[in-house]
Amino acid sequence: MFNITPMVRNLLIINVVVFLLQINGIIDLQTFALHYFGSELFRPVQLFTHMFMHGGWAHLFSNMFSLFIFGPLLERFWGSQRFLMFYLITGLGASLLYSGVRAYELNQLENETVMYMANPDPMAFYNYMEDHYNGRYNTRFAVEYRRNPDNPTYIEESKEAVRYVFGQVFNSPMLGASGAVFGILMAFGLLFPNLELFLLFLPIPIKAKYFVLLYGGYELYAGFNRVPGDNVAHFAHLGGMLFAYILVKMWQRNDYSNY
Repeated sequence: MFNITPMVRNLLIINVVVFLLQINGIIDLQTFALHYFGSELFRPVQLFTHMFMHGGWAHLFSNMFSLFIFGPLLERFWGSQRFLMFYLITGLGASLLYSGVRAYELNQLENETVMYMANPDPMAFYNYMEDHYNGRYNTRFAVEYRRNPDNPTYIEESKEAVRYVFGQVFNSPMLGASGAVFGILMAFGLLFPNLELFLLFLPIPIKAKYFVLLYGGYELYAGFNRVPGDNVAHFAHLGGMLFAYILVKMWQRNDYSNY
């Protein structure tokens, strides 16, 4: 614990300080979290600033704990400058892959919204709200709408609700250091594959390479099989791992060629 490396310590401090400023309203979430490229709220600087912001204490703790556990060994192996470069590049890569997947998802959402506006009905309204708003809607209204599917007032109110949900989803930001942290996990598994880990929820030793493989497989599965209410950016995690793999292999090839 007392052998924490300088860059890991600096990143821990920055993330904690930014979070404290964030929850006290000094730093604006809407300004510095990452929005979709097509949103009027998007700013290029968000590609970097989002990775120093978090959605709550649990989110912050999980990311910082992983950085604290796995980061120092990588920093000692690479040095502080290369470790910081790795951290930022994998965080950026995570945001790019996430944004690409997000563009596809929002295009699908826009198509569903347009279709509903053209052909509103109670069942389509129910499915839309369940799929895209976690079922958070006025159930009494939904019941009355089903009883009176041709009522123009109910139809217009349902359209307003759908427009509202579309705006909320379209402008919902992504934040957190998870992309960079998953990049660190991937690098750890590549560089120290046979190092045995003891996990809190699995009190038996597991080699780092298998831990990373299992974790990556879970993220891939969860990304393609998202359930309503899952707000985890699984493809950001996978983006961090993908860019980490590419970066580690490039550095290994270049380092070997210099001998």
